[in-house]
Amino acid sequence: MLTQLANKRGYVEMIFIGIVILFAALILGIPVCYAFLASAMFFVIMGDVNPSFMIPYGIDKISTTVLFAIPLFVIAGGLMEKGNIADKMIGLVENFVGRIRGGLGIITTVSCAIFGSVTGSACATLTCIGSIMFPRFERANYPKGHCAALLASTAVLGMLIPPSSIMILYSWTGGQSVLASFLATIIPGIILTTLLAVLNCYMLRNNKNIIVVSDKDIEDKEKDFYRVVPKQRKKFSFFHTKFGEAVPALFMPVIVLGGIYSGIMTPTEAAGVSVIYALPVGMYIYKGLTVRGLYNTMIEAVTATGAIMIMLFACSVLSRIYIMEDVPQLLLKILYSISTNKYVILFMLNIFMIVLGMLMDDCSACVLATPILIPIIQEIGVNPVHFAAIVAVNLGLGNITPPCAPLLYLSSSISKAPINEMLRPTLCFIVFGWIPVLIVTTYVPALSLFLPRLILGVN
Repeated sequence: MLTQLANKRGYVEMIFIGIVILFAALILGIPVCYAFLASAMFFVIMGDVNPSFMIPYGIDKISTTVLFAIPLFVIAGGLMEKGNIADKMIGLVENFVGRIRGGLGIITTVSCAIFGSVTGSACATLTCIGSIMFPRFERANYPKGHCAALLASTAVLGMLIPPSSIMILYSWTGGQSVLASFLATIIPGIILTTLLAVLNCYMLRNNKNIIVVSDKDIEDKEKDFYRVVPKQRKKFSFFHTKFGEAVPALFMPVIVLGGIYSGIMTPTEAAGVSVIYALPVGMYIYKGLTVRGLYNTMIEAVTATGAIMIMLFACSVLSRIYIMEDVPQLLLKILYSISTNKYVILFMLNIFMIVLGMLMDDCSACVLATPILIPIIQEIGVNPVHFAAIVAVNLGLGNITPPCAPLLYLSSSISKAPINEMLRPTLCFIVFGWIPVLIVTTYVPALSLFLPRLILGVN
């Protein structure tokens, strides 16, 4: 077995080589699942780990019903995009903040938080909201680099605003309550959403090139509305019409979140209900979803689900090997050799998770890190529910932190904005938005534990 061989060649050296293989493969751009499998194969070949034991374990891990929620939320996100549901939400928010300089940025932030919470995918959120908002930004003369940086920074808000796929994976791998993990991220998510919206307005406060919607524009729209609607509807203003149009779209997150938090539905059931609800709303109420669009959505969901499941299988196998070889205790000894202070160890874990988020996608990083780090944080007295919020903020920050920053490059590709124009606003959002929230989330446990204690009685 591996431990016997490691005793001869050096236990620490074996673990170190396996980890180096993993990170080297990721840096070279090898797909995440293959990088995990490469590291696992090293232990199988050099350490004589029996693959006949690991393969059934990986298949058993990905067969849980909790993971059914992920493809269902992916489908729901696709239906929201193609059924114009997201567009109606954006139209409603625009009525509130359209006349503020930087108002489109507020719309983007709030829309990403709502849409991302349903889809659970930062890439899907960036693609959908970006395709809607970038033309509006361009018409209003917003700086291209600022808009692309804002969208990249807000697309990951779905990790914090439940229901979140990352929290489902965290609960699955860490053996925690899904609802408790959802509740832990709500307050940090709201704080971060508010901070990013305020930062956006502050950064654009002196930009005179931005075209702001005036009261006269709203009045002109009202006049056009009055000319085309029947007399019995003239008593309604343009705003109320926008609100009325958005009501079916707004019911979707209300039904999903209300069902989960009331205990009526599990997250998996809520994901199924969101698909059932989005289908007729997008097809018959907003008339944006076609049979072809539904077909494309299903194909995209199946493709994404297949990729996610392969990745989860590889992560589960590698994580199991690390746990069997007591890697958490090895890491804890290394951390204790640097400092025994709980807050210093949390600081080092934050750095580790940010780097992990820079190198791989959020799902992979969560599945790999959670089973390894939970024994460590329990050893130093950190509540695993509190740690759920720490993981979500760290991985979100890692996804937008240069030089890797996968979401920055995706946003640049969609918006056609040069990366160099995005760096300054991105750093502003990181330094004055993400990092303060990470510090507060890490070192003020009451922030994350307030709702789980209030609703679920978590200790």
